[in-house]
Amino acid sequence: MVAQAAPTAVVFDIGEVLLHWRPERVYARLIPDTAARARFFRDICPPEWNAAFDRGEPMPQGVAEHAARHPGHAELIRAWWTEWPQMIGPAIGGSVACLKALKARGVPVYGLTNFAAETFEIARETYPFLDEFDVCVVSAHVRRNKPEPEIYAELEARTGAAPHELFFTDDRPENIAAAEARGDSLAVARYATERAGLADSTAAMPAAPVAVATRPEPRMVTIPIPEQGELYVRYGDPGGGPDRGGLL
Repeated sequence: MVAQAAPTAVVFDIGEVLLHWRPERVYARLIPDTAARARFFRDICPPEWNAAFDRGEPMPQGVAEHAARHPGHAELIRAWWTEWPQMIGPAIGGSVACLKALKARGVPVYGLTNFAAETFEIARETYPFLDEFDVCVVSAHVRRNKPEPEIYAELEARTGAAPHELFFTDDRPENIAAAEARGDSLAVARYATERAGLADSTAAMPAAPVAVATRPEPRMVTIPIPEQGELYVRYGDPGGGPDRGGLL
């Protein structure tokens, strides 16, 4: 099998790729007991509850209605909305520097994120670099969440890019798997360590071609990034191996 050409655009997730998102920062203060906090997130505000806001349910209304259903936890539930700005950030410096360096090189940069509509606007106001995407697909706007295939298709439709032309970054393995499923030559990336310390300069970016990693996992390319760790790039062509053209 002949490998397809290297990707030509980079797709960034936002939460835990460009920005930290840490609800525990608020709830460790509100519910100091670790076991009680775990029960709250298991029984009262589980991940699927927040996923409804990512899918487009109005967040202030949804939080208020949920608080009314659970009066014994009403104040804690309301904090999900009233204290949400304390859960987001700071920016992950290395990833933001990477985004800016790619923009400076003329590489298209896209956003693909699970985010509630209301909180995305708060994040945009606080972190203006979120307006630097050439295209950004927000789950609440299209009423589909990653890893549902429709949200990936929406990005492809808006950008006119084929799956193998997109280089994905994400912190969730299920989102990575869904991206890989879009095409055999899809490029997928995950940051291995804390994203901090990358100089905001194209000089800090690796030059193509990059070397094939001598690691046990096949079809893996490793890009060293100073003071940040390594960016692992996985190509999905099982027969031809990675194309070493590289967009960076």
